[in-house]
Amino acid sequence: MNGSVRAVCVGTVQAREIQGRPVATAYGKQTVDGPVAVRPLGLAGDEQADLEVHGGLDKAVYAYPSEHYAFWATVRAQAGLQPWPGPGDAGALPPGSLGENLVLQGLLEAQAWVGDLLRFPRCVLAVSAPRLPCFKFEAAMGFRQASRLMVQSGYCGFYLSVREPGWIAAGEPFEVVPGPREVSIRELFEARARR
Repeated sequence: MNGSVRAVCVGTVQAREIQGRPVATAYGKQTVDGPVAVRPLGLAGDEQADLEVHGGLDKAVYAYPSEHYAFWATVRAQAGLQPWPGPGDAGALPPGSLGENLVLQGLLEAQAWVGDLLRFPRCVLAVSAPRLPCFKFEAAMGFRQASRLMVQSGYCGFYLSVREPGWIAAGEPFEVVPGPREVSIRELFEARARR
């Protein structure tokens, strides 16, 4: 199976008011033109606010399928929210909106298995875990039912560990090298979301 990198996004931790109080968050990541260094703890220039649930060796990079963007644009519109500002299609999600580092095309949660390798031209990443939604995700999406919709849809994206550091850039292809194929991201997300 093959896919491609639609966008590479990084962001720094900033204080943002969420539910009436200041909260540190690295949501709202911005796209990067050109190659970005991939290090054992993530992409150069990227930060995570809560290292208990994001970041570290097993969750160094967060990837999200581009195929799910239309879903989130539609549910935001149904919630009565304004289209996302910026260039592109009206209402389209800009890359980095869900806190993701990589926007990938061609690999969904049911096709990504823990231990699979994603071989890019200049680095290798490994599928490690699903992302679970939190109150910061709801604030980024702009409505309180966002976490519930992520759980119902299974559109969670997945974390990657860095197996071979190097460089990555938008437009590059990747190849999925199957791992042990014991549990898919979709299955693991459903099991964890039921807790």
